[in-house]
Amino acid sequence: MVQVKAIKAFSDNYIWCLNEPGSTAAWVVDPGQAEPVLNYLAEAGLTLAGILITHHHYDHTDGVNTLREEFAGIDVYGPANSPFKGITKALNDGDKITVLNTEFTIITTPGHTLDHICYTNPALAFTGDTLFSGGCGRLFEGTAEQMQYSFDKLKKLPSTCKIYCTHEYTQANLAFALAVEPSNRDLIEYAQWVDTKRNNKQITLPSTLALELKINPFMRSDIAGITDNLPKQYNPFTKNILQNNEPWQNFAGLRTWKDHF
Repeated sequence: MVQVKAIKAFSDNYIWCLNEPGSTAAWVVDPGQAEPVLNYLAEAGLTLAGILITHHHYDHTDGVNTLREEFAGIDVYGPANSPFKGITKALNDGDKITVLNTEFTIITTPGHTLDHICYTNPALAFTGDTLFSGGCGRLFEGTAEQMQYSFDKLKKLPSTCKIYCTHEYTQANLAFALAVEPSNRDLIEYAQWVDTKRNNKQITLPSTLALELKINPFMRSDIAGITDNLPKQYNPFTKNILQNNEPWQNFAGLRTWKDHF
């Protein structure tokens, strides 16, 4: 069974490293920096066999060229429509790949960027900057309607699926989530757990889909009353009431509020 370890990069990024017990082969997800990966591999006695990319942003891709120079011939999997030029194996929605004897299904998840993809299977999912614990990526290129559709795809994963996102944003995300749902007991308890973890400089990831459905306001955009506390100035549709109260409109209002939180 593949194991997943976190390699810290920048101030709050995680580069996920995949390895099988008894093997020296490793894959990494979204290497925004090469040096932390090279240091980790050397300490663990591993050799890089390939790279998975979720989208083109520099903090997910800047280490790719250096790593390919160090480990000649390795493949870089990534979205077929990506502007990043370092991809050697282009992936589309529904494609399947096998990494270290583990199969992943590709889900296209536009919203944060138009080229964003997630690597998923029933046990784990690498969600990049689409789905964070307690939050979602900022809509730099896509729309709220696109991101809502992307989330609807991810909601179809098993509830036990572990969610590996790329940033340690959990604590900040939960501060916003509590403003959205201050009476959510699951959220309150999770926020306390996260505070303890971060106070001890410990990682809060991975999350699970089941947990996100309980505490993540963007995963809960279809729940009645989810925008009850939305300040009127962050309503992108009307001065007072969201049109039709559709999930993607709730999502848009929440994301606009989060952008100014």
